[in-house]
Amino acid sequence: MGVLAGCTVVVTRATDQADGLAAELVARGAVPVVVPLIEIVALPDGQRQLAELAPRSFDWLVVTSPNGARAYAASHGSAAPAQVAAVGATTAAALATAGIAVTFVPSRQLAAGLLAEFPAPTPSASQVLLVQAAGAQPELAAGLVAKGWHVTVVAPYRSAPARPTARQQLQALAAHAVLFASGSAARAWVDVFGPTTPPLVVAIGPQTAAAATAAGLKIDVVAADHSVVGMIAALERLLDHSE
Repeated sequence: MGVLAGCTVVVTRATDQADGLAAELVARGAVPVVVPLIEIVALPDGQRQLAELAPRSFDWLVVTSPNGARAYAASHGSAAPAQVAAVGATTAAALATAGIAVTFVPSRQLAAGLLAEFPAPTPSASQVLLVQAAGAQPELAAGLVAKGWHVTVVAPYRSAPARPTARQQLQALAAHAVLFASGSAARAWVDVFGPTTPPLVVAIGPQTAAAATAAGLKIDVVAADHSVVGMIAALERLLDHSE
């Protein structure tokens, strides 16, 4: 089954997002330990604002997470501006599931990468709809405005810490590895466990790694491909090199 055979791996994603990652781990022989550390909370005002917007009045739709993709699709289905940007492959896949064709994914799959590669506005295309979490870092919106875009920011959801059960906590600390797909999950881990982690710690990308490090965690490897599959591949390489 490969280097992950029998390896216990903590999945810290929200409950409604954990299944895909857990299934991928099982397919590679690992034993997922699902310990949700965040929950996704819908924000009625943000959802209402999103639903009231006309997609075709924008030149670009920019989405920064699968949660944002699902929130957008819940309001507008497959209707979207002519150009659609996703911060990474996982977000692009969530949009594609809703029937929304993604036209741009940055080579560096993070907000800074999207901003660096995003085109400049033109006289006929200057309106961006940015869908992200409440409390998201402001750099992406500010950077797009600095490039000359007119940006409408909508936050239809937020992330909130979730408290695992005592049994889940014991299982998490006994695992071989833990995967962090967001900075909020890393911070929530520290709130529950302090700096103690399983022997191997994987971050989905540099932003998550930076947030985890700032919270006091030691990251062993950052996925080169900032996606669920990329996290697992990074763990496999880490285990392969340690043997």
